[in-house]
Order: sequence, then C-alpha cells, then structure tokens
Amino acid sequence: MTAKYATSCGVCASPVRPGEDIARSGERWAHAACADASPAPSGAGATKAAGKAKKAPRPDMPAAEGALEVWTDGACSGNPGPGGWAWATRDGRQASGGEPDTTNQRMEIRAALEAVHALDGPLVVVSDSTYVVNCFRDGWWKGWLARGWVTSAKKPVVSRDLWEPLITEVNDRGDISFRWTKGHSGDEMNDLVDQLAVEQSKAVSRG
Repeated sequence: MTAKYATSCGVCASPVRPGEDIARSGERWAHAACADASPAPSGAGATKAAGKAKKAPRPDMPAAEGALEVWTDGACSGNPGPGGWAWATRDGRQASGGEPDTTNQRMEIRAALEAVHALDGPLVVVSDSTYVVNCFRDGWWKGWLARGWVTSAKKPVVSRDLWEPLITEVNDRGDISFRWTKGHSGDEMNDLVDQLAVEQSKAVSRG
C-alpha cells in the first residue's frame, strides 16, 4: 500500500511522503521497510512505543576519519512515474539523472548508489530517506542476506537490483556511513539535490 497523505512513521518517527510504501505497525502506519524490520506491538503498547520513538534520538552511524559528506535525493512524479536522482558535495561535485518509469524509493536508492560509485575514499551519505539510511544504520541488509534476499515477511526484497550492488560496495569498502537529514528543513545541500532530482523527473516526463 502507498501513502496518500504526508504523515510520520510509527516506528522511526520520520516523515512518510505521499507515494511511499507503507504498512501497519500495531495501530499506526509506518514505512513498509520499518514495519518489516521492527514490528511494533499491538494495542496500547503500540501507542506507547510510538510515543517513545518520537522522543528517542536516533544515533548516527560512526563516520570514518576525514570522510567526505555527499547529499543524495530521489524524486518521482507518481508512483510509479517519471523520476530523478541526484547527489552533490559541498565542493561543487554533483550528478543527476532520471528514469521514465520508476518509484520514489528506487530513485532514493539509485542516488546513493551513484554517489558511492562516483566518489572514492571515506564517505558519509546524507539522505532524507529513512528507507536508505535505516537499511545500513539498523542493519536491515544483514537479514536480507541471511534469508537469501527475502524479507522477514517472506517476500522478495523490493529493488534488489539496486540494493545488492549498493550493499556490496558499502561492505567491500568499509568506510561509508549514512546519516539522515530532515527534508525541506533548511539544509541547503538537501534542498539542492532535491531540486536537481525534481528537475530530472520533469525532464524525463517531457521526453
């Protein structure tokens, strides 16, 4: 199921955007990946747990010494629909691209994958996608690999064609971490990659 309206995730408490995949976690809606990785208790316990999740700070992954920060973002007009991805660093390096028929989550993953492919050395990938960040911060990928790319709900991992090369490269390099940033909150680099990704999605839709 996809979200029709903006809300907050009942598991990680970060924003859920219209068009993102969602699922029930107890009495609340959550990102599909969050609900799959961390099922919430039902009944009153779910409400209490969700309240705690909003207050508890989420620790950042430790970054390698001297790591370069790279901001990534994805955009999609419709779900599925024409989409765009982008990455950028403070020193002016950037790239972007688009696809005619994709989803927002695929573009978020693609943006991180393109950044990791393009940039050598230690990296901190800064994304407003909890789906991307939590995969590494909370170690969701470990369960996927252990089960042969199947979720705990016994369903194939969505977008494995993007996740597999990203997870492989992150593990092989060992010096890449991920950090979440709130979208549309005054982070100028996040605003930049959002703008670039949206421009690409519009360009693709125009043909």
